[in-house]
Amino acid sequence: MCVVFHHDNARPHTCLASQQKLREFGWEVLMHPPYSPDLAPSDFHLFRSLQNSLGSVRLTSREDCQNHLSQFFDQKSQNFYSNGITSLPTRWQKVIQQNGTYIL
Repeated sequence: MCVVFHHDNARPHTCLASQQKLREFGWEVLMHPPYSPDLAPSDFHLFRSLQNSLGSVRLTSREDCQNHLSQFFDQKSQNFYSNGITSLPTRWQKVIQQNGTYIL
């Protein structure tokens, strides 16, 4: 079984040619809102972690901001990013169970 998460606000999977190609592949298209911050890894994983890293940090200049961002990204392991991607099926299921409401 192959699961493909398609995340694009333009929703090209509604195009007849795209639907036909997906049927040829034998893939099931799982419906979800065109945009959900609970399903965008940059929103629920990366930016939440970045927000947590800021805590009580005070950035008083552009240089402070650039230094903080560089340090933040340099400290993240490859597992950090892969964990964000591999948690998508579970998060997708939660969004479906909650009828599209945000996961807190």
